[in-house]
Amino acid sequence: MSIDASHTLRQSGYAPALGRGDLVAIMRDISTRLGAEHYMVLQCLAGRANEDSRILACNWVFDSLQAVGQAHLARIVRSHLATALGSHARPFTLECMAGLLPAEVVESLEENGHRSFACQQLLIGQARFGILFSAATRELFDEAAAAHAHMISCYALSQIAPDLVVEPGDPLSERERECLRWVSEGKTTDEVAMILGVSSNTVNSYVTHAIQKLSASNRAMAMATAIRNGLI
Repeated sequence: MSIDASHTLRQSGYAPALGRGDLVAIMRDISTRLGAEHYMVLQCLAGRANEDSRILACNWVFDSLQAVGQAHLARIVRSHLATALGSHARPFTLECMAGLLPAEVVESLEENGHRSFACQQLLIGQARFGILFSAATRELFDEAAAAHAHMISCYALSQIAPDLVVEPGDPLSERERECLRWVSEGKTTDEVAMILGVSSNTVNSYVTHAIQKLSASNRAMAMATAIRNGLI
């Protein structure tokens, strides 16, 4: 990572071991500098549903995210439209999505104010990420500004707290996945314990471990994350 990227990040007041709130703040700052209205950070996961992705940070409105769909967003960041790290930045417009996404998805992007894009694939250690910036205008992002935004994004992702990143492969054990699945279906801890033939304390332990592995703050968030990533 260049000295310029490191210096810019520190000048902005961001320190190593960035938490989720820090990541959101820096992506907002990068978007402003680029002239983008929207940003999204996805971790690309091998062997998962939803086109193998997990959203780490974004400022898309919920309706827009639902209309486009996470699977199609993952397809964009995995496609030839995304710039690989070290390659020349190639901003593009919505018209380039034709053939890559269904016509109704392209229409949803336009309706929700996503008409010009800058996208990059990043590899940090064993984890793969996709960064997607977008704006309502059809005017292309400046290539130099896009390259700089990608550089700072890469540096930021290299500094995020490890517990925000799901390790490659399935992070949950079979028992942890079973417990979350039954809890997501409305079963109480005691009912899950009876179904699995273990103690209630054991069920609570499995669920707690699942919450930690999925970087969730509670059971509801863990279940939502697991469902979103095709784990249960």
